[in-house]
Amino acid sequence: MSFRHHLLGAASVQALALLVASSALAQQSLPTIDVGAARGAARPGRATAARTVSTPRVTTPAGSLATSPNPDLAAAPGFSPQKLAMPVYRQPTGQTFTTVRGKDFETMPLVSVRELLQYSPGVSFKQGNGPRDIVVSIRGSSARNGFGVRNIVMLEDGFSVTQPDGLSRTDLTDPHAYAGVDVYRGPSSALFGNFANGGAINFRTRTGAEIDGLEYGAEFGSFGYLNNYTAIGKKVGNVDIAVFASDVRSQGFTLNNYSDTQTVNATARWQVTPDDLITFKFIHNQLYGLLSSRLSLNQYYLNPYQMGCYVSPQTGDNLTIFQNLCGTINVPRNGVNGVGAINQRSTPWLAGLQRNDRRDIIAARWEHDFDANTKWRTQVIYDDKDISQPTSNTAALGDEPAINASTDITKVGSLGNYEARHFAGLYFNRTRYTSWTLNTLPFGNGGTGAVQSVQNAMMQNLGGRGREEVALSKDVTMVLGLSAEMTKIAALQDAYTYYSADQRTGQRFGQLATWTGTPVNKTYWNFGPEASVTWRATPELLTHFRASSGYGTPNPGQLFVNQQGRVGANTDLKTQRNTGLDMGLDWKPYETLLFSLTGFYEWYQNEQLTQSPGAGLLNYTFNAPGSVHRGVETLLDWRPYDGVRLMANYTYNNQIFTEFVEQIGTATKTGYFDRAGYKIPGVAPHNATARASYDVPVGDFKGLGAFVEYNYQSSYYIDNGNVLTIPSFGVVNTNVHFDRDLDIGPLKRFTAYFEVRNIFDRTWVASANNISNSVSLVNGTVVQNGWWALAQNATGSIYAGNPRLFQGGVKFKF
Repeated sequence: MSFRHHLLGAASVQALALLVASSALAQQSLPTIDVGAARGAARPGRATAARTVSTPRVTTPAGSLATSPNPDLAAAPGFSPQKLAMPVYRQPTGQTFTTVRGKDFETMPLVSVRELLQYSPGVSFKQGNGPRDIVVSIRGSSARNGFGVRNIVMLEDGFSVTQPDGLSRTDLTDPHAYAGVDVYRGPSSALFGNFANGGAINFRTRTGAEIDGLEYGAEFGSFGYLNNYTAIGKKVGNVDIAVFASDVRSQGFTLNNYSDTQTVNATARWQVTPDDLITFKFIHNQLYGLLSSRLSLNQYYLNPYQMGCYVSPQTGDNLTIFQNLCGTINVPRNGVNGVGAINQRSTPWLAGLQRNDRRDIIAARWEHDFDANTKWRTQVIYDDKDISQPTSNTAALGDEPAINASTDITKVGSLGNYEARHFAGLYFNRTRYTSWTLNTLPFGNGGTGAVQSVQNAMMQNLGGRGREEVALSKDVTMVLGLSAEMTKIAALQDAYTYYSADQRTGQRFGQLATWTGTPVNKTYWNFGPEASVTWRATPELLTHFRASSGYGTPNPGQLFVNQQGRVGANTDLKTQRNTGLDMGLDWKPYETLLFSLTGFYEWYQNEQLTQSPGAGLLNYTFNAPGSVHRGVETLLDWRPYDGVRLMANYTYNNQIFTEFVEQIGTATKTGYFDRAGYKIPGVAPHNATARASYDVPVGDFKGLGAFVEYNYQSSYYIDNGNVLTIPSFGVVNTNVHFDRDLDIGPLKRFTAYFEVRNIFDRTWVASANNISNSVSLVNGTVVQNGWWALAQNATGSIYAGNPRLFQGGVKFKF
């Protein structure tokens, strides 16, 4: 397939149809919204000298899904006093950017970050390994990942929660803790460095002043779901403290999916002097969760929730029937792989597949004002991830401590005769860890057998970044940015096999059969430029054009399986790069109507793909030389009448390989398949979310409300050969709630809500990992198998989404 000549195409026609509703007269003011390019409002004329700007520390109020502050037409985009008071990363001028505010989601159950982020265009999701492990993707950036988040830098209150190897996880985030979430769409390495080739996400907790007391909430629902949480916060003098804690339990709607998670999230801000602010951050997350197997497409159709999948037969027709219905694992009976090993067919329930993980983050930031126009920030983060994960045929164990430090300076001044904001900084992060891969035992509580491999690895990133924001006129702002970074990986993997139960070898059971040591020492240099122009065409219309670049280096785990699918160095693996163009507009003709539209076109070079080259071989990572990602993102936020609100967003993704020859083999012969023009698997072309709500605005029933919500995802391929598709789905949720300020003794506010999710009880795919195409040898030629072979045999792919379930909650504010 080739580039479609009209980027907007049919997708933009669908998006623009949303504007028909805009003829209604505005009656209720919209809260401020941060969607599309960062909006700061304009300043007349050129600046002949640096402008002295007071930079008070601004706490963004809880508001709604929406764009930035109301335009201050006396300032150029990005140069209003409120905007200049924020750190550069908060609302970067010219960036395609959305802020979703927690206030809009206070009257509904919040199980994961999906409930917050689904109202940002360009963002899609799939279920990872656990109820809160949501794989978040921006423009398809992390769609190939089976767990966690890659190709996106994640932060919390400006502190990075992405480890130096590029992996982030949403397990540690309870969405009740957040005042808002900032989503940066498109390649963003100029501002966020390595692994921001898809964008970035910044979660913002509430301050003590915003909490101002004690809040207790409890949520409960189907399949044993229970979440008890509390938030305590206060600002006293020059100290602001906020502490959030939660305990979440769930039995799960799929067999072997029990979970038990505790989270503590604390932030303290101390205004030491009028010019010095110190911020302390602490996050603790403890997760224990059982884990089911992923299914093939046929298994999903026949038994989506894996009912009755307790103990697998070992042979005969019963085994065939069982495997048609249930996900299984095939592991050495005595835990020792290698010569003479006898395998046992087991189930997740029998083997006790699970995760038992801990994450601790301790961080501090010092901000010093040299004067009213110059601010210096320095921060240090210690991040420790300790995992025990017998999740499939193998178990991963390891402790990964990391350090992340940065320092930067921001100055409001001038560049020539133009007002400007200058930004420059340095950063360094490093992790050093030992990870173990062991065989999983066929029965027990996640028991493990012999060691398969041990990795000792060090990875570090050292870089600098700079940024110039220049007000060319009262309505036009230009931005230039650049990052330069060195990444170093030094690692050693030891791989082992053993003699097992076959006594004919004459070897003792458990004796080492083979050892393979693979050293790796790689250094990568990368640069990430960025340029944008933001133009306020009219007071109601803000437009932006942006050209930017992102990059993501390999991580140590990708460097130890070669292109033949065997243990060995894979050091030819290159950095993947993303160069993109964004063009967008935000139109706000009334305070009650906002419409945002962005078109994007991104060129990927050396995109990293992971799969097996053939039957019985290991998964390895390789580079697809060329691919393009292009599409359209739209958002509508409209309040036509008091109490009535419509929120909707739609994303169109059209992503194809432009240069890629895939190697797939049989036991005796290798075939090569040209994938140029094929769709990139795992990326749904169409994603849409919409909500219509009504809240009684006045009178005795003020605070009573309801909404109906619709989530849609189109079908998509999950293999490079575009043979097998995942079915589309549309899920409807309904909600009724009551939220009222009170004055009853210490009780200040009471909230209650009840929700039915998937009200029509549709069976839908919440997650589908990409699969490898299979081949057969026909008359001496390697031939790709059809869709039936993949639908039947490509297990390890699918988790079903929730059936109809009921959830509710209450919340008390003191």
